[in-house]
Amino acid sequence: MTKTTDIQRLMRAMKRVGAAAVLGMTTLAAHAAAPQNQNDAALIAHGQYLARAGDCIACHSAPAGKPFAGGLKFDTPIGAIYSTNITPDRNTGIGAWTFAQFDRAVRAGVKPNGDTLYPAMPFPSYARLSEDDMHALYAYFTQGVAPVNQTNRPVDIVWPLSMRWPLGIWRHLFAPGPVSFDAKHYADPVIARGAYLVQGLGHCGACHTPRAATMQERALSDLDGPAFLAGGATIDGWIPSSLRGNPRTGIGAWSEADLVQFLKTGRTQHSAAFGGMTDVVQHSMQHMSDADLTAIARYLKTLPSTDPKETPYAYDDMAARALRTGDATAPGAAVYRDNCTACHRSDGRGYNRVFPALGGNPVVQGKDATSLIHVLLTGSTLEGTKTAPSAFTMPAFGWRLNDQEVADVTNFVRNSWGNAAPMVSATDVAKVRKTVTVHAPEMPPGAALSH
Repeated sequence: MTKTTDIQRLMRAMKRVGAAAVLGMTTLAAHAAAPQNQNDAALIAHGQYLARAGDCIACHSAPAGKPFAGGLKFDTPIGAIYSTNITPDRNTGIGAWTFAQFDRAVRAGVKPNGDTLYPAMPFPSYARLSEDDMHALYAYFTQGVAPVNQTNRPVDIVWPLSMRWPLGIWRHLFAPGPVSFDAKHYADPVIARGAYLVQGLGHCGACHTPRAATMQERALSDLDGPAFLAGGATIDGWIPSSLRGNPRTGIGAWSEADLVQFLKTGRTQHSAAFGGMTDVVQHSMQHMSDADLTAIARYLKTLPSTDPKETPYAYDDMAARALRTGDATAPGAAVYRDNCTACHRSDGRGYNRVFPALGGNPVVQGKDATSLIHVLLTGSTLEGTKTAPSAFTMPAFGWRLNDQEVADVTNFVRNSWGNAAPMVSATDVAKVRKTVTVHAPEMPPGAALSH
């Protein structure tokens, strides 16, 4: 295994663990101190809102398990990590934690016993949370969550890789402690609110910002430079897109309303959520207020493009005209005609908020085609939300299209309708295929699958 692959696998586990590592510690015998306004239902409700904004439940709940009781496994190159019980159970959860211990773990990355947390925990982002919000989170997790007696499973990491002291050096170098968020950097208070949410509790940079070889994010805010939210490395076989103003490969062509709609429903006229972003929409973003979603969108729209040479997208109907007249001689055109036009149409424009457009889609035009290849091989489901209850599924094609056919249709999509993106090869597809699981559809008894 190459060093690059090891780093990508570790990043994959780190992003998925997310907040899971923050509370992965032995509970203390000391009694938990009551938060300020202990009986204030509004404080607990605000904490619940913040926990949803941080998507805590996604990592701290195992399949078929109880909420926040932990037990979800994350594989890393050095061993397995399991999410922990963050319910207020005093024996196996965090019911015995004081506010100071909770606060130090979340914002400074330090366990109650003084050890540094694994950098899977995004405490460099959480460092920006205000003390008031920390009190609300503490109130919710200690008073608003049902206690579950479920023992935490220890990590399966062998010595000496399990030693914690190197993490302390990492923390001192890249995340020395809480950072006071300064709203004065932003003239518009709405933009300031969006910056606070994106940089802090939302920890968007944990996925969407590139990392250095030592695993720290290259930028933690827009004040740190253009690397912030410029697109991350592969996570679970998906490429987190740029959230900056790049006109083709970012969100430069999206309006503020488009972004709000995407965060709330996972779908717009431009694209649809996939991979880990579907969980973010399901567990987190759809539950946020319109005011906060607007603030996030408005802040993201302030981030300029990282590539001044990237030209705006302009639709070209040449491929659509060829398909409509029966001309499928271009490589990949016949595969597209036979498998894709019913949903994405011959003009590549799809159906608004149902099947995403392919023309002008930033994921389709990204420099790395991994996400597009992945969804072609395995399919994807866009779950319903409160305001967009219908669910839509793209079927998997990896079971009946070979690597060359997938490469051909990928290149056709990436370079039709005005799109322009680097070509991929059958070898590129084969590499992605090795990292995913492709299932053939279940057929009725007596039916046969044909390739």
